Amino acid sequence: MPTSLAFLNGVDPWIFAFSFITVAVTIWMGFRSAKTSKTASDFFVAGRSVSVGWNASAISGEYLSAASFMGVAGMVMSSGYDALWYPVCYACGYLFLLLFIAGPLRRFGAYTIPDFAEGRYDSPLFRKIAVCFVLFIGFFYTMPQMKGAGTVLAYIFPGMPYWGGVVLVGAVITLNVALGGMKGITLVQAVQYWIKLFAISVPVFVLMSVHGFYGAQLGANDGRVPSVAGEPAPIVQTIERKPLVEKAPADSPWISPFGPLTTKAAKAAGLSAEQSKPYSLLYTYSLIIALVCGTAGLPHILVRFYTNPDGVAAKRTTMWVMILIGIFYVFPPVFGVIGRNLLPDLYAATGAKGTDKIVLELPRAVGGVWGSILSGITCAGAFAAFMSTFSGLLVSMTGALAHDVYGRMLRPNATPAQRMRMFKIAAVVIGGVAIMLGTQVEQLQINFMVGQAFAIAAASYFPLLFMSVWWRGMTMVGAATGMLGGGLAALACTTITNLSDLKMVDLAAFWKANPLLRILCEQPAIWTVPLAIGLMIVVSKFTAAKVPADIRMKMLVLHAPEKLGLKQEYIQEHQAGTGH
Repeated sequence: MPTSLAFLNGVDPWIFAFSFITVAVTIWMGFRSAKTSKTASDFFVAGRSVSVGWNASAISGEYLSAASFMGVAGMVMSSGYDALWYPVCYACGYLFLLLFIAGPLRRFGAYTIPDFAEGRYDSPLFRKIAVCFVLFIGFFYTMPQMKGAGTVLAYIFPGMPYWGGVVLVGAVITLNVALGGMKGITLVQAVQYWIKLFAISVPVFVLMSVHGFYGAQLGANDGRVPSVAGEPAPIVQTIERKPLVEKAPADSPWISPFGPLTTKAAKAAGLSAEQSKPYSLLYTYSLIIALVCGTAGLPHILVRFYTNPDGVAAKRTTMWVMILIGIFYVFPPVFGVIGRNLLPDLYAATGAKGTDKIVLELPRAVGGVWGSILSGITCAGAFAAFMSTFSGLLVSMTGALAHDVYGRMLRPNATPAQRMRMFKIAAVVIGGVAIMLGTQVEQLQINFMVGQAFAIAAASYFPLLFMSVWWRGMTMVGAATGMLGGGLAALACTTITNLSDLKMVDLAAFWKANPLLRILCEQPAIWTVPLAIGLMIVVSKFTAAKVPADIRMKMLVLHAPEKLGLKQEYIQEHQAGTGH
């Protein structure tokens, strides 16, 4: 076989077939939807006409990224039960959105979060600051999606290098977004949610029927035996746990609420289990704050609410999203538990060959053709996961450049056709940068990287939106100071942590001597979120004279029921060609 086709050696036809069909259907739906995307409104907010059911499915499809489909299972397998905070808080974050942000945000009406920032404070300068954080959060979030793409392609094609998968998938998604914008990907993302739910649930049921149910699998790790009326459950006898490799965590810390994930900084410093507890609690609380508040500050999720017809629909959409993603998150941890028993060899591998691929690899434990078919189904689900999320991120970041930078700052008189052309150009540029960054992060865990994006969102956009919606005393100076202070602090900390973990900067000795600083740097939300809110309050008090003159009307627009007729489409007041 020619060298150029060497990576096709050892390809499982079933796995390849399911994956190929998923990608082909995604491209086909993208092209088909692109034909209906005719206006700037279609590209940016899907014409504000997406129904509750479709939008809930699309948001869930966009939100359930490679971190949810692959990363949660991989982290539960590698770190144990303290990693369960990730799926729990991913879902809980939508409660914050439902209660405090979804309805008011839609009633205000805009295309992007920078639109909201400028409209709330009458400040074109604030739009520029807000655009920067769309890009910061977006690029941090695209890196784990690219890691997922490289991992899946390396699994399907054993001879393909990690970077090859990143480039291939990144190019396909960039093409899809450039063609159809928001309207073009809404149908795709809605369908992909149901593909992912099917792909994550069916293999779990088959695996448990063959190798033992969840309680029995868990009992093999902690020494407990599920019993009925005092007698061991028969299923326990069928559990054949393979011996753990040297790099695998022992059973006791793996099953502990404070396991390898939350205690690693303290362990590196040589602290005892008792001394580690305060550090573990700090890590856990900071992680919870980052994930819950970060969900309410993700620009690619928030922009989805502008596609709803009104605020009531936005709140109903949020409620359904909580239900849909709550159902999904039942399944990934089960992969992590069963994987620890059946595929412990993954502990010894790193990068694309490590525990992040447990969802892809484990279904083969069923054996025979059915194992290949189930593995093909999970590969299809993984494709749907990172393709839908990367699509949403790309639309969010591209919208920020094409609408906010080009259409507002550089050429405020640009026609809708010119903005649409810039949207397509920006999609290609941002897609290229995301692919380049994705090739550099093979050694980082998918879930860990997503947690960092959430930490930045929690310290920047969440305080901005929460305080802007609920406190009339906020000034532009206060909002900008808090957003910059908290957001840049979180960005700096996560960047330093990544450079250290990738061995680009040697900080091992420093972290060992300062475990507290390591935790506050790796999980900065516990201090950056209060910092951002505190700065907003203090600076706003000092600049109270600069509160917008029409703040009472703006608060009415944000909170008054739609029946009163106060809901507005902010963007209509600033159409291209009218200036500011």
